[in-house]
Amino acid sequence: MIAAFPTALHLGPATIHLYGIGLATAAYVTFRYAERRIERGGLDIGAWSHIAVWAITSGLFGARLAHVATNWSYYSAVPQQIPAVWEGGLSSFGGIVVATPVVIVLARRAWPEVALLEIADRVIPALVAGWALGRLLGPQFMVGGGGHETTAWFGMTYEGQGGKRVPVPLIQAMEDGLLWLGLLWTEKRVPRGVVTGLALFIWGLVRSIDERLLLGESGHVGSLSVQIAGIIVAVAGGLIILQTLRSQRKVKN
Repeated sequence: MIAAFPTALHLGPATIHLYGIGLATAAYVTFRYAERRIERGGLDIGAWSHIAVWAITSGLFGARLAHVATNWSYYSAVPQQIPAVWEGGLSSFGGIVVATPVVIVLARRAWPEVALLEIADRVIPALVAGWALGRLLGPQFMVGGGGHETTAWFGMTYEGQGGKRVPVPLIQAMEDGLLWLGLLWTEKRVPRGVVTGLALFIWGLVRSIDERLLLGESGHVGSLSVQIAGIIVAVAGGLIILQTLRSQRKVKN
């Protein structure tokens, strides 16, 4: 059995939570990578830092809010734990729901002459790459970061969970890494908007399947919400692809 990864470092009286350090590292790498892609796309990067700060802040708020709301039976008994994001507990879809409209509004103000899908095609591959890094450096080092119990050779132990667990953070890091590589290969071969639609379709579908097969608890409202949200994101991505290809066909005709 593969041993558990540590969740914190203790330096004298100070405790450094590796989960938080990992997510902060992933956020910084994503910020810089997205900045490079925006600049290469010919867009003015002067407003990017402002947009990124608001995106991260609103995303963290939404992610924590959704996690707390779907696990209220626990947090209602220990309300002092609600702000403890450094110990884990962030909902991907909660962050997306809150951050997306914030970013759209700010992007329209910063680049009013540029289509939103063109901006999204620049930014989303960087977000997917950052997500892959974040899964590797974040949940892998948090309490209770594993999935279902398993007897397979690849099972790992996680603090706060008994027995061997499916290493879901590592699996999702590989999934997102492959998606990122696929988007880079695709973006030079398809019309504007397809990269965004493809990313949403694949990521949403895979995230829903992961929740269902590797993480989900039967009847748990949070798990069911993640599965439904993943399907909604996938459907939205599919609609973007269809609309983009339809528009492209009309232009050619």
